[in-house]
Amino acid sequence: AASELEVSMPAVVEVELGGTARIECNFYIPGNGSYTDINWFYVSAGQGEDTLVKLCHVTDGEVLKEDTVYKERLSVGEDKALSISKVTLQDIRTFVCQVRVGSSDMGENRTELRVYKVPKTPEIEPNPAGISVQNRDNSQIAKCVSKNSFPPPNITWHKNGEQLDPQENQVKFTRTRESSGLYTVTSTLFAPVTREDRNSHYHCTVHYWLRGQRHAKESPQVKITVFYPAEHLTLHVVPSSAPVKEGDNVKLVCEADGNPPPVFIFFKRQLDNNWQELSEASGSDSGVLNLHGVNKSSSGLYKCTSLDLDDTGQLEKDVELVVNYIEGVRVKMEPPSPVWEGDSVTLSCDAHSPVALDYQWSDAKGKKVAEGNQLVLRNLTFETPNNFSCNVVAPSVPGLERSKQVTVAVQGKPRIIDISSPLYVRQDEVVNLTCKAIAFPKPSIHWNVNGTAHEYIDKQHVTSNLTVRVSHDLLRAGAMCRVSNQLGDSEKHIQLLDRKSTPESQGVIIVAIIVAILVVAVLGAVIYFLHKKGKIPCGRAGKQDITKPEARKDKIVVEVKSDKLSEEAGLLQGANGDKRPAADQVGRGVGHCP
Repeated sequence: AASELEVSMPAVVEVELGGTARIECNFYIPGNGSYTDINWFYVSAGQGEDTLVKLCHVTDGEVLKEDTVYKERLSVGEDKALSISKVTLQDIRTFVCQVRVGSSDMGENRTELRVYKVPKTPEIEPNPAGISVQNRDNSQIAKCVSKNSFPPPNITWHKNGEQLDPQENQVKFTRTRESSGLYTVTSTLFAPVTREDRNSHYHCTVHYWLRGQRHAKESPQVKITVFYPAEHLTLHVVPSSAPVKEGDNVKLVCEADGNPPPVFIFFKRQLDNNWQELSEASGSDSGVLNLHGVNKSSSGLYKCTSLDLDDTGQLEKDVELVVNYIEGVRVKMEPPSPVWEGDSVTLSCDAHSPVALDYQWSDAKGKKVAEGNQLVLRNLTFETPNNFSCNVVAPSVPGLERSKQVTVAVQGKPRIIDISSPLYVRQDEVVNLTCKAIAFPKPSIHWNVNGTAHEYIDKQHVTSNLTVRVSHDLLRAGAMCRVSNQLGDSEKHIQLLDRKSTPESQGVIIVAIIVAILVVAVLGAVIYFLHKKGKIPCGRAGKQDITKPEARKDKIVVEVKSDKLSEEAGLLQGANGDKRPAADQVGRGVGHCP
């Protein structure tokens, strides 16, 4: 019976735009019979009744396609399923599969083909102009756009991660179908804003159905610009990590929590308690007052006033600026000038500052010599260092220090400390005479002889070099150096000694004579010793041996030749203890036995 032929098909088949749709047609024939043919149709909606349009005829051996818009895009598989490639939105319709068995039995079923296009990620755009909290009406928050989707999706709004349930007048929804048949959906959110919304995040979500399940795509999160008046104002000094000192560059920074920032005006309180506007300061209207190289007069009370142009609201804040300083550094000396050699003085240093001060003393080389505000110098001399510096430091204010230099001038009459005496010279020789002295006030040096003088000054030292030719009178009398200032004078004599007649040269001659006499005496003693030992023979033979060229090398030969023969002979006679004529002594010493 015909009722026993069963044809089963899925009620709905979904395919993405541009893809391939596969519609299955399954049937059951009792008794394992076979079908005669299969016909595929699509339903064409008309004004009255729906019309079936034949797509193809399928037999056991072949597929006969009808001349329709699907001819090039359809195919039938071995399982008799219908495939349609490159699906378009026009393919959204119902397809029918008819199965015939024999000449009279026929069965059919239908499948609805649905085409979808997944929407792109939604785009969100916050209000570019910003929103004022003064506006009590609904203001545009953001706009959300979803493009290229089919069927048209739904859009929901979220604030800080929570879905909103806006009123009817708070969402404007538009749906546009493009020429491609796809939809562009736009949703605009309207709502009043508060000050807290400056930190809120908004996003939208696109919802669509696919294969019976709901899917969603979210937009990025955005923040909106909210305009609101300032409620709080702060004013502080930068830098704030260290106390302010003279010479620092300081900023007074005024900040308000309004948006946009209000206009700032700075004031400083004067001695008469009136406020002087500092509007001419560069950048002060933006909330920063720059103070370059502050000093004592920069200290005082400063005030910042903010003016909101939207609601004409006004706030103000003040701050005390304290500029630390050191002034009036002075050094007092007791007893006061003049200071004489041998005196002792006390240097006292004092300064004024609003903070505690420490005092140190250093010499001209920067070496610390004492701590405290007093420096005691005892038994002063010209050689005592006379330049000192009092260094005043504020320990609580890093970098704050001042110094004062003082000179201790030790006065006294000149003192000659170096002179070129004695000086060994030759007559008519050109020599330099040097005289060096120390004194304060500055002394002058005078010579009692004529010559060319060159003077050199180094602090309290004065040196004079006199170039002079040595004359007979100068060699005899020497030279006198005289140094004087307002407090007295001092002089010293330079002794000139002739190099030819000096006691030293005479002493050299005397030493030479003594050495010669000692040599002769030693030789006489040696001859006498050899004679006693029999080493020297008596008679003429001994005398002749002395003159022989072949004399033995171990014999000692002595020959004395001197113009002062008598003097030397006397010395020899004294050595032997006998007094004889010199000629006889020489003869006996050489050729005779006693």
